[in-house]
Amino acid sequence: MPFTASDCQRARLQFPALARRQGELPIAYLDGPAGSQVPTPVIDAIAGYYRESNANTHGQFATSQRSDELVHLVREKAASFLGAADWRTISFGANMTTLTFALAHAVARACSPGDEIVITQLDHEANRGPWLGLAERGLVIREVALRPDGTLDAASLAAEIGPRTRLVAMGLASNALGTVNDVALARELTRAVGAWLLLDAVHYAPHFAVDVAALDADFLLCSAYKFYGPHIGLLYSRPGLLDTLATDRLRTQDPAGPFRIETGTLHHAALVGVGAAIDFLASWGRGDDLRQQLVDAMSGIGEWEGALARRYWSAVRAIPGVTVHGPDFGASRRAPTVSITLRGATAEAVARRLAERAVQVWDGDFYAVRAVEVLGLAAVGGLLRTGFLLYNTPEEVDRLLTGLAEVAATA
Repeated sequence: MPFTASDCQRARLQFPALARRQGELPIAYLDGPAGSQVPTPVIDAIAGYYRESNANTHGQFATSQRSDELVHLVREKAASFLGAADWRTISFGANMTTLTFALAHAVARACSPGDEIVITQLDHEANRGPWLGLAERGLVIREVALRPDGTLDAASLAAEIGPRTRLVAMGLASNALGTVNDVALARELTRAVGAWLLLDAVHYAPHFAVDVAALDADFLLCSAYKFYGPHIGLLYSRPGLLDTLATDRLRTQDPAGPFRIETGTLHHAALVGVGAAIDFLASWGRGDDLRQQLVDAMSGIGEWEGALARRYWSAVRAIPGVTVHGPDFGASRRAPTVSITLRGATAEAVARRLAERAVQVWDGDFYAVRAVEVLGLAAVGGLLRTGFLLYNTPEEVDRLLTGLAEVAATA
């Protein structure tokens, strides 16, 4: 179902933050890749849990049993969101980074010295650092090269995967450049050598329908605060796979998947918020069940966000001194995230000037440290990044362009 300008305006009314003003100006939240704003249904769901159901799980009384029910329901909703067939494949954690560290520890125990982990130069450090740390345990870490156009080098990917490869960790979409990676090639290559494929979907999940079955992923991670929810990390594991790994856990923890990687008491109120965020997204789609509604909704939302990104990408290149980094908007799919540099001004200085105009964008490396280093942009302060979500408007794009043109004229 198309997501229209009217839908955008209706959606905006559900986000209290969008009513804020900076002086006489409404704030343009174009900082979505670092985290979305949160709609009222999600806020109400979190507050409602504290009002009505706040208790630890597995007790013999009503609020505890209700907490059990709510957490289970969120697992089912998260499975629908990711296209998983079973709630038992869904684990929760404080954030994607924490879950990845926990998974890396478990994977290391299944490996032998000399076994290899493959990472990429494009990825967020959360999908690099935990694996780089395994070099201390005798594993060999290989790195897929990033091309100047912001895409991964397919020949490098093929060359780095070999008979000792145990796991390939790569992103579905780059949070710095918007690149959507060729994970089908990665899956083909990992299958050939019997290696696991782990996908970071943190930047992909807010914009496209995730289908773990179609991706054929062994592991996939994402973060709810990127798609209108609270700070919670989600981990999908192929059915039965988590049970084969020796995770860090107390003897009091349920040893079966998906629980065996979840340490301590979960953030129950936030989990209820995750479920509400998934329901919010589904409300913009049609279908006979939650999964169909989500797929339909994400298709329309993705087209809306993509149109905004193309509008910006097409116009910003005409501003004197601007260089756009990352792949073009062409035949291949691309996330609605556009990063630039401006000759004569650091990204930090430009972001500050735009903030004075109530336009919020990010500057720096966004924890995609290696990518910024490889592109030779670390010394100049990294990138100026703009990202679009369902509540952003063409008018906000134009405000950003006007602000950039004014800054460029004085750079």
